[in-house]
Amino acid sequence: MLMCMTLPHAPEANRYCGFPKAGTDKMLLRRRISAYIFLFVPGLVLASWITRTPAIRDALGASTAEMGLLLFGVSVGSMTGILSSAHLVRRLGTKTVITNGLSLLVLGVALIALGGGLPSAPLVFLGLMLFGLGIGSAEVAINIEGAEVERITRAPVLVELHGFFSAGTLLGAIIGIGFTHFDVPLMPSLLAIAAICVPILIWAIAGIAPGFGKEEKVAQAEPVEAEPLWKDIRLLLIAGILLAMALAEGSATDWLPLLMVDDFDLAESSGSLVFAGFAATMTLGRFVGRFLLERYGRVAVLRGGALLALFGVTVVIFTDNAVLAGISVLLWGLGVSLGFPVAIAAAADSGPDSVGRVGLVASAGYVAFLVGPPLLGFLGEHFGLRSAMLVVLFALVAVALLAPAARARPFKAD
Repeated sequence: MLMCMTLPHAPEANRYCGFPKAGTDKMLLRRRISAYIFLFVPGLVLASWITRTPAIRDALGASTAEMGLLLFGVSVGSMTGILSSAHLVRRLGTKTVITNGLSLLVLGVALIALGGGLPSAPLVFLGLMLFGLGIGSAEVAINIEGAEVERITRAPVLVELHGFFSAGTLLGAIIGIGFTHFDVPLMPSLLAIAAICVPILIWAIAGIAPGFGKEEKVAQAEPVEAEPLWKDIRLLLIAGILLAMALAEGSATDWLPLLMVDDFDLAESSGSLVFAGFAATMTLGRFVGRFLLERYGRVAVLRGGALLALFGVTVVIFTDNAVLAGISVLLWGLGVSLGFPVAIAAAADSGPDSVGRVGLVASAGYVAFLVGPPLLGFLGEHFGLRSAMLVVLFALVAVALLAPAARARPFKAD
């Protein structure tokens, strides 16, 4: 077995050599399911508190700008996690980074619950920061795991992986709507979500082997690039795509319930329902994304999605009809659904050192989560949240122009 571990250029064969093929397939399937759970749970937790943001805002007595500053806690935490994650993966492996990150995520949502129930804005900020730190560090490691499984199977696994994030978001939004409709207090509702996630994550973490992603293993599989990754122009363009799509997706995640409540005079439960529609079309887009990618390729999928989302956001900004805006949100979600996973996949196979490439592009993409909440909150305070979404329109135009950078050989079906 130790001799198998030293074979060059075949990391997955090395990992499972000595096992029968059926056993190898079973281990790979378990690893794939674990990766799906690792993004399903953050989606569930994220939507569970996002749908309660109007209740958090009311409990704290916060303005739109103050809510933007609170959400900045997520940004600070996520960027800290993102910037340190690739380095930690190289030292500790993906399993350790994922375990620590998702533990912080669960702790963060528990603190958000306590801060909203007391109420205490500093505690909510701390909870949001820990939540962001956990999800930021874990998601890079999870994407590295997903990119490796995609490399092995030569199928668009990352699209399905992010589909489970959207499915978790949809379920979390539905649960949040139920909590809002039945007037379940903020603190017990979010604490219940945190408690449910713990055993699920324990099972999933047991499904991945330790050690993958460590620098010595990557060095055996791939040569180290002579020049720094930031000098790779194509990789930087892919990072630009991810940044723009992350802004378009994150703006809805951060602000959509409040936008529908404040700008269209909907009830909190109705605003959460619109967000659930956004999550539903995100989920749909990601689960049909495999077919679209195999048929049309990355460039057409990215450009078509950007234009579809552009139309949806435009209608939300300029209409005063809540029903029409709600329908357009569905197009918004469908259009941006494939941006993140396609950009990650493009980065992973754009050259050697896939761990470093995924880390760099994900870091650039999460810049949107750093600047997005406070920027949109500041603009929303002065011009209204709908007008603030003009920033999203420019981001989507950029995606349509940069899409050719993600071009790659076609995927083949399993």
